[in-house]
Amino acid sequence: FFPQVDSANAGRVLASDAAVFLKKSGLTDLVLGKIWDLADTDGKGILNKQEFFVALRLVACAQNGLDVSLSSLNLPVPPPRFTDTSSPLLLSGTASSDLPWAVKLEDKAKYDVIFDSLNPVNGLLSGDKVKPVLLNSKLPVDILGRVWELSDIDRDGMLDRDEFAVAMFLVYCALEKEPVPMSLPAALVPPSKRKPLSVPGSMPLIPSSTSTKESHQSLPPVGILAAKTPLTQ
Repeated sequence: FFPQVDSANAGRVLASDAAVFLKKSGLTDLVLGKIWDLADTDGKGILNKQEFFVALRLVACAQNGLDVSLSSLNLPVPPPRFTDTSSPLLLSGTASSDLPWAVKLEDKAKYDVIFDSLNPVNGLLSGDKVKPVLLNSKLPVDILGRVWELSDIDRDGMLDRDEFAVAMFLVYCALEKEPVPMSLPAALVPPSKRKPLSVPGSMPLIPSSTSTKESHQSLPPVGILAAKTPLTQ
């Protein structure tokens, strides 16, 4: 990975180049900022090879649901994954838009029943309506907060049918003692939401239109990933 970012062979990586590359990990700007702060130990805005390796390991930790902290550096994790054709490790060898959805069709049908029972308005559920369902799981509040953050994909404070399915999927994973990831794995992003949303350097995303909300009537393609299958092909 290092020669890809250090194309001039200078033995160091500038913040701007590293940011473009690390964004391909699919992690949020917030998590990537934390990773950068830990890797750029003296705050000079440049990473040498060793510091870049620290950043890569922290990306791998975040992608596997581990804490982004220096204490995680020695934990065994698979190599980081980047959605870029020139990277040695492709995200399962396909563009993220072609990945089957991790939420299985039969599970989606169950989640849809719960969704409809909560009286959505215009196909959307407010946080107030979703909160009792989440609290009912008896999971820690910080975990539930992360579930909400990950499932409210377009950051509008509401969940549509597909986003609600993501929330339920993450809750059931957590109940089976699986770590809730720091960022939403590509295979968990509903097919209706898979399009380039982020603008380099932007903070929380502002939905450009409401069109994504209208697509919940059509069912997504059947996901062939079982809930237990690790998303690290």
